[in-house]
Amino acid sequence: MSKKLEILKQSLAKKEEQLNAKFDQHFATVKQANGQPLNDKRNGQSTLNKWERQNEGIRTMQKSIEATKRAIEIEEGKIKGVEHANTYIPAEIQKLVETGELIQWRKHPHTFFVAGVDKARIVWDEKRKVVAHKFVSEITIQEQRTKFVRIYNPLNALLNGR
Repeated sequence: MSKKLEILKQSLAKKEEQLNAKFDQHFATVKQANGQPLNDKRNGQSTLNKWERQNEGIRTMQKSIEATKRAIEIEEGKIKGVEHANTYIPAEIQKLVETGELIQWRKHPHTFFVAGVDKARIVWDEKRKVVAHKFVSEITIQEQRTKFVRIYNPLNALLNGR
């Protein structure tokens, strides 16, 4: 499970606890009224307004819970997309991802970032069965360029047969 998914699930549990607390508070307030303030001409409307504010807070919390549930579904979909992409990505690239030298982009699972290198990417082209790179010309720091070359060149030689 990814960190983001863990955070979302913890957030969902926290929001559900808060919703239960709001429900308990609302029911306690309604029970406390016992129908009497509604007959009172001075405080009846204020009691109804208080109940409506509590109901609005409950509705807002329910919307927030639904948004978190949707975010969890989206995150689980991204994880499944990466798992599917990993079925056709070469083992050499997967080993580098597992060691942390490459970072797999979940939005585009066939694209990888070299750890510590800005902008440049390594791309696995499934149709042509080759590894390629993007945005290497934008690396301006020599140390980052060296890191990128140290990762990309062996992959290129191994997977592209050059």
